[in-house]
Amino acid sequence: MKTASILGVHFHAVTMQQAVDVAMSRIRARQKGYVVTPNPEIVDLCCRDREYMGIVNRAALVLPDGIGIIYAAKILGEELCGKVAGIEFAENLVAAMAKENMRLFLLGAKPGVAEKAGENLCKKYPGLVLAGTQDGYFTDPQTAVDAINACGGADVVFVCLGAPKQERFMANYMDEIHATLFCGLGGSLDVFAGIAKRAPKIFIKLGLEWFYRLLCQPSRIGRMMKLPKFLLIVIRERLFGGKRK
Repeated sequence: MKTASILGVHFHAVTMQQAVDVAMSRIRARQKGYVVTPNPEIVDLCCRDREYMGIVNRAALVLPDGIGIIYAAKILGEELCGKVAGIEFAENLVAAMAKENMRLFLLGAKPGVAEKAGENLCKKYPGLVLAGTQDGYFTDPQTAVDAINACGGADVVFVCLGAPKQERFMANYMDEIHATLFCGLGGSLDVFAGIAKRAPKIFIKLGLEWFYRLLCQPSRIGRMMKLPKFLLIVIRERLFGGKRK
C-alpha cells in the first residue's frame, strides 16, 4: 500500500472500501494487527512523543481521520485517497463482518455504553456476533485482556479508550489477547449507543464536522484551535523542512 507522510506519520493511501477489504483479508487469514485513525491532534502528539509515533506507524492500517489531515497532505504534496473517518470505517467493517458471522468485542466508554452499542449494532447488522463488552473504567489493563479472553476471544476488538491510551493498549497487549484485529476508535461507542450524534451529512460532506461539534459544544474551542496551529506547522514544514519520508 502506498503511504503519505504527514510530519512523520505514515498514512495509508486507501479508500474506505480498500481499508475494509484489507481489514477483512487480515481477519480471514488470522493475521494479527491493529488499526489507528489519527487526526491532527494525534499527529501533534506523535511529533512530541517519538515512542508513540512508532506505535502509530507500526499499525496495519493508518487511516486519515479528519479533514485537517487531507488539507495537510495537499499542502505537503502527498497523495491520499480522501478522508477515512474511524466511525465510518468501523460501521463498514461491522457490515462486512456480519455477512460472515464474525465475532466483535467492544472495549471502552462508560459502564453500560458498550452493551447498548453492541445491542444496536447487532440489530442493525443481523449476523454479527457480539462476543462481549468491557467498559473503559479499569485501572489495570490486564482486566480488559482477561475480559476479552474470558468470552472466548473475538475476530475484532473495537478499542475505544481515547488517544494515546488505546494505541498503547493495542500495541502492548495485542499478542496476549485471543483476537485478530484491533481498531482504535476513540468515542465511537457513544455514537453507536445513541448517546452522541454525528454531524448532519451536509456538514460531513463539506468537511465541516469539526465546526458542527464546536456549535454543539462551544467548550471545545480550545481543542479546535489546534487545527489552525497544526496547519501552520505543516506549511512551515513545506516551506522550510522539506518532505519527511
